[in-house]
Amino acid sequence: MSSHSTSHRSPQRSKTWLLAVVLLSVFVMPISISGTAIAIPAISQDLGTSPTGLQWVVNGFNAAFAVFTLLWGVLSDRIGYRATFLAGLVIILAASIVSAVSGNLLTLDVGRILAGAGGAAVFTGAAALLSNAFDGPQRARAFALFGTTIGLGLALGPTISGGLVAGIGWRGVFGLFAVVMIVALLGSPTIPHLRHEREAGQKAVDFSLLANKKFLSMVLVPVAAAIGYVTVLSYLPVALSAVHGMSAGTAGLFMLPMTVPVLLGPMIASFLTSRFKRIGPMTMINAALVALVLGDLGLLLLGADSSPQLLIAPMILLGFGFGFPIGLVDGEALLAIPARSSGTAAGVLNFMRLGSEAVVVGAYAAVLAALLRSRIADPVVAETTAAGAPGHGATYASQFHLIVIAMAILTAVFTVVINLLHKAHGRAGAAQEELGGPVVVEETQDQRIERVA
Repeated sequence: MSSHSTSHRSPQRSKTWLLAVVLLSVFVMPISISGTAIAIPAISQDLGTSPTGLQWVVNGFNAAFAVFTLLWGVLSDRIGYRATFLAGLVIILAASIVSAVSGNLLTLDVGRILAGAGGAAVFTGAAALLSNAFDGPQRARAFALFGTTIGLGLALGPTISGGLVAGIGWRGVFGLFAVVMIVALLGSPTIPHLRHEREAGQKAVDFSLLANKKFLSMVLVPVAAAIGYVTVLSYLPVALSAVHGMSAGTAGLFMLPMTVPVLLGPMIASFLTSRFKRIGPMTMINAALVALVLGDLGLLLLGADSSPQLLIAPMILLGFGFGFPIGLVDGEALLAIPARSSGTAAGVLNFMRLGSEAVVVGAYAAVLAALLRSRIADPVVAETTAAGAPGHGATYASQFHLIVIAMAILTAVFTVVINLLHKAHGRAGAAQEELGGPVVVEETQDQRIERVA
């Protein structure tokens, strides 16, 4: 055969420890996305208010994570999944230490870029380890816990980071990452040696899959979510600081209405789609996209003279808008392509998901900073306001409104495009069936992953 995996089958206790180490390591990755922005106002007070430098505290991790996802996908087949996972842990540990002791924004940004590169290795290695170490129902449960852990980290990231900033300062956020990596490395002896060799000529990432209209429609869903939700998740705490003078700890708690639904959404979507035949994946995806548009428009209620409590309902809508499609999108995307291309498809999907988050979060911060510079004459004051310093709440809110309107429009446009692509795929399938086209027999799960007993 052209591909193989090598492993030493371990007893159930070893598998349990492996799962624990993987989930612990993965838990802090989404916190780096959703929680780090909470610390920006405090970081700006210590290290300066350079808009570019502060943006890269968040964007450096996101951009490196997206780019290195492709690189580690290729390297992991050559050096092994255990080696990839452990390399990620070591890189994040070193990056977290650099970030925690940074004396300037440039050093902090370098640490964040390194952390993103390490995070990509952890995610790549973790998914492959679970896929090869577990079979059947155990494998399904392991990946369910994997997804739940990601959602939990994303949901609790702002609250955990806000508490750390309030209690011990912004350096404590990166200190937490370092501690978790040390604990994970201590558990590394439980990680099996696994490697899957690629077939000759097999592409690491095959973007020709985007020619499949259904696959493309599913790939665009997380892009729309990045525009409508991830930008707000990253920078609403900064807006709350600038407009209402809200502290990091308070902002972290205030974000719960927007993050808790991320945990509940996947379970609700799974229940509804399995219980009611008329509610399919696209129904839930469209409900999510509409919720994102309405939630973004609801953020127009943010104002210096209005209560922040008015934002709770829009935040709940945004949380469910992001949470409903989690799991559904990946499943529908992989169903759209042959099973032999499932790994490649997952790589494309994750690259588009993470890459779009990096782009839109960076664009949001850059556009907001530019708008504030156009409205505030003093460039230093404009920079501090963009970093979340109170004092010009009304100006910040007015420019924030322009951005969320643009976000709502873009999300609505993506919603239309997604539905048009999905319907076009359905029409093409129906036409092929009428013409007596060939029936494609998909591989079974056991055929997708070759295992050594």
